[in-house]
Amino acid sequence: MPISERQVRPLTQLEPDQQREVWQQAVEAAGGKVPSGRIVKDIVQRILERTKIPIPYRVGDVCEILIKDNPELRGLGGCWCIVIEVREFSCLVRAWNGEYTVREENLKDLQYSPDHRQKMQRLSDRLVELRSLGEEETVRAILETLGSLKRPYLNPWEEKLLEFLEGYNAR
Repeated sequence: MPISERQVRPLTQLEPDQQREVWQQAVEAAGGKVPSGRIVKDIVQRILERTKIPIPYRVGDVCEILIKDNPELRGLGGCWCIVIEVREFSCLVRAWNGEYTVREENLKDLQYSPDHRQKMQRLSDRLVELRSLGEEETVRAILETLGSLKRPYLNPWEEKLLEFLEGYNAR
């Protein structure tokens, strides 16, 4: 039987009969001992990939990044991103500070209208152009704030601020 939450958490994604099967495989993989959370997680991942339905996202979709169990996404929780490529088990997305390969479970579709998706694409393009200024702490904070907006538009103040940064960047 599992003895820690780290071992149990990956199992919650499966049906009860699959959970028992995965646990048995994990015990075997650990040489008959109690398996680590990593072993359990790896076996669950293999099963999920085998039974995976196609990823529901399309290029151009605007999604929110959910960190869950992915330490590579630390600091991006709640940020929006644009899907730029759909792969077999993941998507390549562009956030305010770079491109990331993200699994389906780390994305939440924001269900924006086509018009709002276009606006977010343009905003994403503008933020990418300013990335080189991101070494400056103040600029980085502004870009991070704009990259985590919970709405598909800029208010007039945010628009002026972004225009100022773009003008500064053009020099």
